[in-house]
Amino acid sequence: MRQGSPIVHKTRTQVVVEVLREKILSGEIKAGEPLRQSALATELNVSRIPVREALLQLEAEGLVRFEAHKGATATELSVTQVDELFELRALIEPALLARSIPNLTAAQLSLAEDYLEQLESAFQAENAVNSWSELNTHYHLSLYAGADRPHTMEVVKGLNTNSDRYIRLQLLLAGGIPRAEQEHRQLLELCRAKDIEGATALLRGHIEHAAEGVKTLVAEHVAMQA
Repeated sequence: MRQGSPIVHKTRTQVVVEVLREKILSGEIKAGEPLRQSALATELNVSRIPVREALLQLEAEGLVRFEAHKGATATELSVTQVDELFELRALIEPALLARSIPNLTAAQLSLAEDYLEQLESAFQAENAVNSWSELNTHYHLSLYAGADRPHTMEVVKGLNTNSDRYIRLQLLLAGGIPRAEQEHRQLLELCRAKDIEGATALLRGHIEHAAEGVKTLVAEHVAMQA
């Protein structure tokens, strides 16, 4: 949860979801680490009910796993999961972008640029890592807005949420920020030019390159844990 975010209209469960999601994605809660409901309830000053509901939601997002006799744990890093998530993204997102580009309005393109500028600033700022994923997702989704495919957008949001900690690893540890910045700018200009073929090819390559970087890092991590 970002500092300064309004929580007045959020349920306790929503607040707990955001706090735990951020701890998992940032690595503060390590993969495989048990998530004990009573301890979390005490730490977050809530009852166990919103903690239980939050863990179930995070399970649906792929960030938490429930196991017999062990309870909830943060999910492990997995090369197989990276393959599946990024393959799905490479299939769905370029098709969504192709449908969106002819219908993108000036306002939607301006919104995409606003998000991109915020993301570029976050890349350069200290202690802004936890805003990268939200801004990156907002940027991409704003370019898909012209497709008018709400159910597909929900699928893409879920894939991005599940991909998030992997993308952070790639950006932080594999020096992916300069390439990401360049490709994001190129993608926006291709969308402005209504170049569907160029934009979809760039987006597919953008996703596939990130996947390769992530798989290398995850494989190294898994080997170290063995």
